[in-house]
Amino acid sequence: MAVDEPDTPGGEAASASPHGGPEDDPSALRIEELILGSPRQYTPFQAARAAGVPMELASRFWRAMGFADVGQARALTEGDVLALRRLSGLVEAGLLSESMAVQVARSAGQTTARLADWQVDSFLESLTDPPEPGMTRNEVTYPLVQLLLPELEEFLVYVWRRQLAAATGRVVQNDEEEMVDRRQAIGFADLVGFTRLTRRLEDEELGELVEAFETTAADLVAAHGGRLIKALGDEVLYVAEDAGTAAEIGMRLIETMGNDNTMPELRVGIAFGTMTTRMGDVFGNTVNLASRLTSIAPKDTVLVDDAFRSELTAAGDAPESEKESEDLSGFRFALQPLYRRPVRGLGIVEPWLLTRRT
Repeated sequence: MAVDEPDTPGGEAASASPHGGPEDDPSALRIEELILGSPRQYTPFQAARAAGVPMELASRFWRAMGFADVGQARALTEGDVLALRRLSGLVEAGLLSESMAVQVARSAGQTTARLADWQVDSFLESLTDPPEPGMTRNEVTYPLVQLLLPELEEFLVYVWRRQLAAATGRVVQNDEEEMVDRRQAIGFADLVGFTRLTRRLEDEELGELVEAFETTAADLVAAHGGRLIKALGDEVLYVAEDAGTAAEIGMRLIETMGNDNTMPELRVGIAFGTMTTRMGDVFGNTVNLASRLTSIAPKDTVLVDDAFRSELTAAGDAPESEKESEDLSGFRFALQPLYRRPVRGLGIVEPWLLTRRT
């Protein structure tokens, strides 16, 4: 969105796409106008001026949302002006700092960019295949987008409100001290031998496998009370408020994938402790430890750290000692100590093998 100079009076800036795509395809522009709700009419300088926002701040917002600089082209719409005005208004009102407003723009841009790519790749592209010889994709796309757009928009807002309500609920249920030093379980699940699979499978087969893995993992995590943080093809990362929930998810992942002959073996590592949250992701030594436990776990097993073991036994989900417990019928899980070992960057770690008590 950055520019060096405003448009000269009477000068007509060329059209350009903020996404770096086709710039003068009439049918593509028609679909873009349908989606955005208004035509291109502003240069970045004009949009910033209309919104009453300094050009430098407008450029930061634009780049944070993930869009390319468009020079002096008329690429922005009335919707872009309104978005700038709203975001800067939150800063002016003191509700957000300038840096936080940029983070809001970046998080929204990154999340929705992935969503939009998935929607186009997964179903819109196949739906717009010309049904009859002689028809073009553009002829099919416009009426389809016209039909789907309001429904998808309403559903997106609904899901966002639901997620916002859930996240807000988690915050208000914890006091300030707990939020600063909050302890949770973090789990990694990793497909074994994925690199070899990438060399053996066709791209389409590999894509179907990854989608099946991510979908199954996401469903299991959500169904049993965890939260999926991210999926990275052959690996998923999830968090849970308590060790019992995280353990149940880890075991369910192993059991479900193990019953699917199309899936490679899986390994899971879980650690318990504090972690830092930024833009929906998690960081810190606890996250690193869970990742290391995953890398050393034998296939189709769950490894946990000693802090996780303590949480699980304190909650009554596993016995303190298998040998000293007379009645083991009330426990959901069993824990077996493995050899202590050095882990790069984390010192000596004592892993425990988690199994389900039968």
